[in-house]
Amino acid sequence: MKNIFLFTGLTVSLIATLSSCANSPTGEAIKNSLQADPQLETNSPPPKPIITPTKTPEPVIPVVELPADFPSEIPLYANGILREVMPSTTDKTAVITLWQTTDPSNAVQSFYKKELEGKNWKIINNLENENRENLNAEKDNVKVTIAQQANPQGDGKTYFQIRYQPIPVQAVISPSPTPTPTPTPTASPNPEKSENNSVPQELSSFVADIAKLGIFKAPNSQETGILPNPNGTITRSQYARWLVEVNNKLYADNPAKQIRLAGGNSQPIFTDVPKTHPNFAEIQGLAEAGLIQSPLSGDNTITKFRPDAVLTREDLIAWKVPLDTRQSLPKANIDAVKERWSFKDTSKIDPGALPAILEDYNNADNSNIRRIFGYTTLFQPKKPVTRAEAAATLWYFGFQGEGISANEALNNPNPNPNPNPNPNPNPNPNPN
Repeated sequence: MKNIFLFTGLTVSLIATLSSCANSPTGEAIKNSLQADPQLETNSPPPKPIITPTKTPEPVIPVVELPADFPSEIPLYANGILREVMPSTTDKTAVITLWQTTDPSNAVQSFYKKELEGKNWKIINNLENENRENLNAEKDNVKVTIAQQANPQGDGKTYFQIRYQPIPVQAVISPSPTPTPTPTPTASPNPEKSENNSVPQELSSFVADIAKLGIFKAPNSQETGILPNPNGTITRSQYARWLVEVNNKLYADNPAKQIRLAGGNSQPIFTDVPKTHPNFAEIQGLAEAGLIQSPLSGDNTITKFRPDAVLTREDLIAWKVPLDTRQSLPKANIDAVKERWSFKDTSKIDPGALPAILEDYNNADNSNIRRIFGYTTLFQPKKPVTRAEAAATLWYFGFQGEGISANEALNNPNPNPNPNPNPNPNPNPNPN
């Protein structure tokens, strides 16, 4: 009990002492000694280590081997990588190889066109249902196609196909000697089976009038009243000649509406139409008159005319309509053409042909599209034009009721070459 009283007294004495010196230096020292270390309060946890993520390596493109029967005559693109040998086509004859490159598609096409021509491959026209940008060639009973393909990855690379297949060769089998057969009557040819020699009925009157103008006469032939192979295709250079020749014949009495042929001193505009080309004068004349696109009309990207390519519907209208209107064509876009014609495939039309197609609508019944193709909701701009269709467009030149037809020109075979009935307005040119 004594100890308890002693501890209690000591405690009271200590509290009194601390209270008395709370504001003294001694009290402050005691206070500071009892406080927590400030460094322990401010020290933050150690920083976490920075972990650098591991870079995912680029995927390795597996090596694909060329097919064993890949023709050695087909050149390989230097920067091309073979990605896949695709399954053969439905006819089980063509082998398709898929390639990729970082080069642009036009560089690939230019390379193959140059290489194939240099290796004596024969460049052939595209089929009707084929992309016009495809490059087809034949050599030694092999056909090859260089075709651009949509980029499946969207990675900015160019994908293209090299398709090759053998061209069937018909074997000639010598017949075994047989007894002389009994003569049988020879069957008369059926004209209905000669589809390639029959002009479609709806175009026959137009083609007949154009034929009488004499532009279809073959070399060393006196026959001018028929159109050979009316349902066959026509090349761009052939239609250029027809267009200029018929225009100048219909306007024989009006030199102001004639197209001037290019002379021998004209510098060729297109690299593939030299002065030695048989239709140089007409093609060059159309370009110099601004009736077809060329560097002279402001499009420096067009350096070739492609004279041996087939004429398409959009080219047909783009070349013909300016000679109907004889004035600048209006600006046009896809929406305007679709509103007028209601074509379901308007988006496939080349922008350069839209103004002519739009203005052709305003020519009422003398519209080339209505006269040649009738009522249609599909223009099919890339479809090749037949020779009969091309001839029928030339039957009439004019716009909104003012023009001339081939029939009128034939009924007036000797027009007055001078439209001024009095070539000398002054009856006394020398009064003195």
